[in-house]
Amino acid sequence: MTSVARNTRQGKCFMNQDFVHVQNLTKTFKRENGEPLTAVKSVSFSIRQGEIFSLLGPNGAGKTTTISMISGLLTPTQGDAVIGGRSITRQPLEAKRLLGVVPQEIALYPTLTARQNLDFFGRIYGLGGSHLKRRIEYVLDFIDLTDRQHDKVETFSGGMKRRVNIGIGLLHEPQLLYMDEPTVGIDPQNRRRILDTVVRLRDEMGMTVLYTSHLMEEVQEISDRVAIIDHGEIIAMGTVGELIQRIGEEDRLIFDIGEQKVPDGLLERIQREVPSVTSVRFEAKQQGADSAGVHLAEGEITVHARRGRKALPEIIQLADSAGLDILSVKVREPDLEAVFLHLTGRALRD
Repeated sequence: MTSVARNTRQGKCFMNQDFVHVQNLTKTFKRENGEPLTAVKSVSFSIRQGEIFSLLGPNGAGKTTTISMISGLLTPTQGDAVIGGRSITRQPLEAKRLLGVVPQEIALYPTLTARQNLDFFGRIYGLGGSHLKRRIEYVLDFIDLTDRQHDKVETFSGGMKRRVNIGIGLLHEPQLLYMDEPTVGIDPQNRRRILDTVVRLRDEMGMTVLYTSHLMEEVQEISDRVAIIDHGEIIAMGTVGELIQRIGEEDRLIFDIGEQKVPDGLLERIQREVPSVTSVRFEAKQQGADSAGVHLAEGEITVHARRGRKALPEIIQLADSAGLDILSVKVREPDLEAVFLHLTGRALRD
């Protein structure tokens, strides 16, 4: 009997079986001086059939190298990735036929119309005749560009171009769609439309989606599971709820202090005297200098605390008694960004 897992957020069922299996993927490059550089170290994870799986990592974490090996653009030094039962190292052509790619950079011919772009790339996929025509009609309707199909792409907004990019990735009916930062640089309305499209791919077509993004809130919204990669290794994986549980029910209190110097001993006092506080740190946002040339760091104090709103008055009172003016306060409940910060010690964009 085949087990079925339910995506409770969307009310959609998907088969609880692995469609992508990544085992001990490792990639070592040679530096200019000949010394080895291991960009990815024994990365292993699986993606279930019909789920949205997001891979998160800061720049240089090994995310792009991992994806490049899975999609067959790089040959692993060790390990393998299996897509729908086809090994990317032993059966690369068969594995690639199951994969659709939506790249971060717009990959279109601007002087061709939307329909002409779809026709061109469809033929590259090996499609033709009435089948290609039907696929183009379906894709144009799916990305909601039927009424603009005869307009040149150069007249499109950034969001519309990205929708054409998605359409191209869907033409050959892939079973796995890799989407690399598909909402970068577009307006909120088109971003919303693309996120809704990603969910439709899963819920209406049963497609497996491998998604990357620097925007924590969209990953938290659409993902069934998330893997966090740092320094070439997977350091956490699970549903958003499971990952948040790892840091407990802690709030983040972010105190903007501008260009003031943190009074000596204040951070230690907050940690010691406010019972619900678990950690305190100062983070400089940018460097500056005053009229006398004295260097100043505009920054903020971040406090992790259980029941943060209750701890807030005590922290402000301690800051005031130390002579520190709090310019503003943000209260952030536990979320994926807090998990990432907790695990890596830095923000995703660092």
